[in-house]
Amino acid sequence: MRFLRRSLIGLFLTCATLALLVGAGYKVYSAYQARLAAESLPPQARERQFAVNVAEVVPQRLIPVLTSYGQISARQSLELRAPAAGRIVALSEAFEEGGAVTAGEVILKIDTEDADAALRVARADLLEAEADLRDAERARTIAADDLKAARAQLDLRKAALDRQQSLFDRGVGSASSVEEAALTHAAAGQSVLSKRQALADAEAAVDSAKTSVLRAEIDRDNMQRTLDDMTITAAFDGVLSDVSGALGTLLSTNEQFATLINPDELEVAFRISTEQYARLVTDRARLPQMDVTVTLDVAGLDLKAKGRVVRESAAVAEGQSGRTLYARLDDVLGFRPGDFVTVELEEPELERVALVPASAVGGNDTVLAVTEQSRLEEVPVSVLRRQGDDVIIGVEGLSGRQVVAERTPLLGAGIRVRVNGAEGSAQGGAGADMIALTDERRAALLAFVASNDKMSDEMRVRVQEQLAADKVPADLIERLEQRMGS
Repeated sequence: MRFLRRSLIGLFLTCATLALLVGAGYKVYSAYQARLAAESLPPQARERQFAVNVAEVVPQRLIPVLTSYGQISARQSLELRAPAAGRIVALSEAFEEGGAVTAGEVILKIDTEDADAALRVARADLLEAEADLRDAERARTIAADDLKAARAQLDLRKAALDRQQSLFDRGVGSASSVEEAALTHAAAGQSVLSKRQALADAEAAVDSAKTSVLRAEIDRDNMQRTLDDMTITAAFDGVLSDVSGALGTLLSTNEQFATLINPDELEVAFRISTEQYARLVTDRARLPQMDVTVTLDVAGLDLKAKGRVVRESAAVAEGQSGRTLYARLDDVLGFRPGDFVTVELEEPELERVALVPASAVGGNDTVLAVTEQSRLEEVPVSVLRRQGDDVIIGVEGLSGRQVVAERTPLLGAGIRVRVNGAEGSAQGGAGADMIALTDERRAALLAFVASNDKMSDEMRVRVQEQLAADKVPADLIERLEQRMGS
């Protein structure tokens, strides 16, 4: 009996050992088959997601600023030139580059010896012309007296002729006496005619003498003015520029030796396009009298001045386009003629517009807006102004939405994106990582979870409970949609 009991126990242990070995082998075989089945399944495609920077479109009222570039010039400048050839004999202490002078101050003097001699000659010529005029006037007076005497003689000869004719008619006189009286009367008439011609010649001589006197006076005045111009004075308060010459320098006629500039009277000339000009004229009906701001960048320190547009160019220069405007500056402290400056001109105010980066607008005047499904949508916009690196657009259909701030060739309509900074903002406040789902999106996610046989029942129930809530974790939605491949 003991042998039988021990044999049965040994048999039982052997069977149990064999059963355990078979079970272990089956487990290993099942794991191996599961691994082979998993490796044979094709990998599930995952949609690529791009990170983008966005800008929110907020309706506002903006004043567009038209930016241009121009050059400062002096409104009041005077070229100083030598009126006649001569040597510099005196100089002002301010005769140097940038020297400040006041109105009426003597800048330099030129040797006046030749001008004095020319003035004395002109005065002598005037005295001679005046003497000739007096002689001509005396000759005219004498010629007038001669004419008067000749006319009296003619009257006497006429009376004698009438008397002889009366005697001849009464039969007392003779025909020869009448003829002799007639010849004498004709000779007196001829004498009157000669005296009239002499008087006319005398009057012409007087007129010629007056002309000579006038010319002599003009020459004298010119010489006097040239002499006065030998002393050059400042016409207004200003500074000297382009100074050349020194004491003893010989100047030629009309040679420029300096330029006088009024540093307080400056203006800026700048050019705008024809499109901008047309827009300004259409909006304001009149271009001048617009305020501008002029900026000069000096080693990082900006000098600014206010001004006002006062006029525009009368014609377009050959080979150029657009319009040239001129603005008079009010406060010109620190500015100098020749400075190259930036000009900003304020345009009329625009309402219900938004300012977005220029890189957000495509060449076809569209922007990429982010939808609720984190996908991109191409929306057309109206570009109203371009200023610098930004553009002003209308907000119709975009109010409150986010648009891609930096477009790339990889982005387009329908592309799935992730907004940069969204995770940080979610951590910054409670509930920021929870989003609300639309009915269509919620139904699609629930259908995917219900049909996924790789999930355990417990996990499936938990995910369905989360999707049924009003707000769902954003990371859960992202993982599910990536697995959906949609």
